[in-house]
Amino acid sequence: MRVRAEPDPRYQALRARDSRFDGRFFVGVSSTKIYCRPVCAARTPKRENCRFFPSAAAAEASGYRPCLRCRPELAPGNASVDARSRIAHAAADLIEDGLLNDAPVDALATRLGITDRHLRRVFRSEYGVSPIRYAQTQRLLMAKRLLTETSLPVIEVAMASGFGSLRRFNALFRTRYRLSPTALRNEAGENVQADGVTLQLAFRPPFSWAALAGFLGPRAVAGVEHVCDGAYRRTVRVTRQGREFRGWVEVRPAPARPALAVTIDVALCKALPQVLARIRRLFDLSCNPMEIAGALGRLARPDPGVRVPGAFDGFELAVRAVLGQQVTVKGARTLAGRFARAFGEPVATPFPGLDVVFPTPETVARLEPSAIAELGIVGARARSIIALATELAAGTLRLDPGVEIEPALAALRRIPGIGEWTAQYIAMRALSWPDAFPHTDLGVRKALGAASPAGVLRAGEEWRPWRAYAVMHLWRSLEERP
Repeated sequence: MRVRAEPDPRYQALRARDSRFDGRFFVGVSSTKIYCRPVCAARTPKRENCRFFPSAAAAEASGYRPCLRCRPELAPGNASVDARSRIAHAAADLIEDGLLNDAPVDALATRLGITDRHLRRVFRSEYGVSPIRYAQTQRLLMAKRLLTETSLPVIEVAMASGFGSLRRFNALFRTRYRLSPTALRNEAGENVQADGVTLQLAFRPPFSWAALAGFLGPRAVAGVEHVCDGAYRRTVRVTRQGREFRGWVEVRPAPARPALAVTIDVALCKALPQVLARIRRLFDLSCNPMEIAGALGRLARPDPGVRVPGAFDGFELAVRAVLGQQVTVKGARTLAGRFARAFGEPVATPFPGLDVVFPTPETVARLEPSAIAELGIVGARARSIIALATELAAGTLRLDPGVEIEPALAALRRIPGIGEWTAQYIAMRALSWPDAFPHTDLGVRKALGAASPAGVLRAGEEWRPWRAYAVMHLWRSLEERP
């Protein structure tokens, strides 16, 4: 008797065009040598013609070209808390941030605090390719997006995507995609270029824009960021190859698509990978909301699309956290705005009132506590901010995703004036740690009806490893009470 084969869940997801699997795998079709997202609207291929890959880079390494219809470069990322997966995802984030455009793989390993050999092993295990091959694919996919969605000249597309040479870009593009960059541009048609480049960043639905905007708006640093007219806008300072770029970004929900429309100042085009990577972190676009909502149970049921707001800049977020100690959200915002205007630098934007970039750690490390205290900031907090800036400027502390969590928390706690609440809040947002848990927070205690921080810790055990998301739901429950 013939034994019936068990159905492949990946093929079942492909047939259903299940958006929950978008970005979690890609399918290569042997009859066309094209690879797609599982949500592709094209006719479903036969099972025997399908090969499944963990990443776009793995598909391209096997000779497949990206689908021009579903556009694999628009697939959302993945979030993970497994130790090995977290290392691989942190490495992928740094690659997407453009690190390997300017540095070798061993620099990436050093940044993550691991050996080059271990990095290659865990990365290949997670993504099916080497970090170098992954970086190459990311550069090509970025170029493909810019050719399709903008009218930037081809040479600027090459430079913005991380290629050091137009000749190398053209040759690799032709080899991998079997057409020239100009031919792809002609197929895409004309794109009207304003004073900004607009791209779309996909996410897995549901996505609660109202909750995220409602959190970021009241905490926006005056002069640096604001939320209005259904959009989040902010000033930007990024550095690439020792050169500083300043400009602005605007983010709003894309119409009729599970994506955010991101408009970026043309002055930032040469640092585009870094800017996009920071926006992904700020809006928590790698989140898998249904997986998290399932773990949180009834706590997440009212709004499973709630995300944990990240940070565009770790230092900016950390200063804002220190200023928020024992004061209202409104009071902290006022102080942060004064701080930015006193020590930041001007930048031109088309948005009234958005005209300063937040100061760097190097600038703040040189200040005297009295200069900060003159703004109405308590002296102890002024000293904490300078100590924090000094650690960051010296490179003994990093505040970005990918760092080892426990050493980073320990380093934060050693800074005078930074206690458990501040350290956990920074881990939650600047370090994008999904299990961060500010258990001493009064709002969390109130929402849980807990008598003590120890009671909060006990209650939070059931939400591991997604306690940061539980905190966002608890804070929202307080806002919605009459």
